[in-house]
Amino acid sequence: MPAPRDPRPLTGEPLALDLLNTQWMGEGTLQDLLADVDGLRVWLDSAGLSGDHVADGRMLRHVRQARQALRTAVDGSLEEGAPLVDAVLEHGRVRVALTPQGPVERPELGDPDWGPAWLAARNYLELLGTAPDRIRSCAHESCVLHFLDTSRNGTRRWCSMATCGNRAKASRHYARTKDA
Repeated sequence: MPAPRDPRPLTGEPLALDLLNTQWMGEGTLQDLLADVDGLRVWLDSAGLSGDHVADGRMLRHVRQARQALRTAVDGSLEEGAPLVDAVLEHGRVRVALTPQGPVERPELGDPDWGPAWLAARNYLELLGTAPDRIRSCAHESCVLHFLDTSRNGTRRWCSMATCGNRAKASRHYARTKDA
């Protein structure tokens, strides 16, 4: 049976930001894909993790904890978020190995239910190591989505030009014509 369609307006971001984007504004209210285990299954499938991880209540609690830790680090400050992200990372480590195909890094987890949460926290560290200034929140005042700015000049402001960008432009146009 195929997994239900992912209802989120923005998918395909790096894992850490994709986890943050499991909450979004829809019809004026905050939507939460991780409200239940079924939503966790949808996220695992969308993130390409469903083959290695089986959704259950414990995993859902761990993934929600990781999401809150990442939200604090991204939307708050690293000073506040670092201990929370570290608390997630304490549940695993990276094991480096040499295979016939070359060097690999493999996660080792004390509890497999921490897998997706740990991978998202680890991905955040990778993003901080490669492009910390490209981790962005959408500039629209009512949007809570995050993205990695991969534009050439690094000036992307919106999660989607088709939605938030157009809303902002329409709002500015309305304000100009109203005042005129």
